[in-house]
Amino acid sequence: MFPRRPPTGLAAWLVGAAAAAAGRAGARGGGLLALLANQCRFVTGLRVRRAQQIAQLYGRLYSESSRRVLLGRLWRRLRGRPGHASALMAALAGVFVWDEERIREEELQRSIDEMKRLEEMSGMFRSSGVERHPPEPKSQTEGVEDSGGTEQPWEMVMDKKHFKLWRRPISGTPLYQYRVFGTYTDVTPRQFFNVQLDTEYRKKWDALVIKLEVIERDVVSGSEVLHWVTHFPYPMYSRDYVYVRRYSVDEENNVMVLVSRAVEHPSVPESPEFVRVRSYESQMVIRPHKSFDENGFDYLLTYSDNPQTVFPRYCVSWMVSSGMPDFLEKLHTATLKAKNMEIKVKDYISSKPLEVGSEAKAATPSSERKSEGSCGPARIEYA
Repeated sequence: MFPRRPPTGLAAWLVGAAAAAAGRAGARGGGLLALLANQCRFVTGLRVRRAQQIAQLYGRLYSESSRRVLLGRLWRRLRGRPGHASALMAALAGVFVWDEERIREEELQRSIDEMKRLEEMSGMFRSSGVERHPPEPKSQTEGVEDSGGTEQPWEMVMDKKHFKLWRRPISGTPLYQYRVFGTYTDVTPRQFFNVQLDTEYRKKWDALVIKLEVIERDVVSGSEVLHWVTHFPYPMYSRDYVYVRRYSVDEENNVMVLVSRAVEHPSVPESPEFVRVRSYESQMVIRPHKSFDENGFDYLLTYSDNPQTVFPRYCVSWMVSSGMPDFLEKLHTATLKAKNMEIKVKDYISSKPLEVGSEAKAATPSSERKSEGSCGPARIEYA
């Protein structure tokens, strides 16, 4: 049914490894082991070639969206079985499995709950317009715990009138997780939110951006995969991020949220020109003082990543602590320019992402990379 072809890529590597094993077995004089190794070589090569041929056949018979649906079903059926068959199928098909990687409602809600908790701690409901700032957070994002399962305490790093910065160590690493609580009174929540999401505008006001584009969108949740390449301070190499993001605007509860985290995508393989950042999470919650279109709001940003540097912890911490206020001020300045209509910014609140629907819906790649998308919320290039 399928023509025989010489093995390539993964098949060639597996066949070569089996051949080497057979050679070693023969050298030891183990006749039975040599026969077994030869048989394994034959079976492994045959199965890998067959998998490649099946992938090529399905690529000719089905559209890309149909292949995604089929792969999603295979992923769910094979997930957790020995040998990671699902990962192999995904690699062979060369598609991104949204069922595993999309940002779900629970992740958005956790970030909103953290904002509510901080507000409750500080009594920050702005019914009178009196400006107050929260104390150090006591219960925050999950996952930053010591070996005994106890959350690490937050340490105040910077305390200004409209900007408070905390950090806490990430167990088992030399890194920190950071948390910012800030307030702006001269721009609207809608403007600030839109500036964060607009990739084209980001390229204009952020001189550190080398590349920034939306790779793919999920029609089920509205999540997007982005590829972002940014300069790092000399003498470090530039870094690149591949991450999924999702935003939500809840007009009834008067809150906005933007969540991002690192993923792997087959369309963006690692490049030798950049250092790939594989560990990254960011959550931004915005609470308007009055409405989305009136000046004044509070924001809560929680952020962590591993920039793959060789510098000691205190150096990285200093870069983040000094770079974060600078970046947020650039973001604020860009928002002021957008407010003054010096540059047009897409209104993402008016064009909300699709609500979560049937899991059977397929994800589609982006065809509007120049008009939509963004990097993660309040990204910290200096971390």
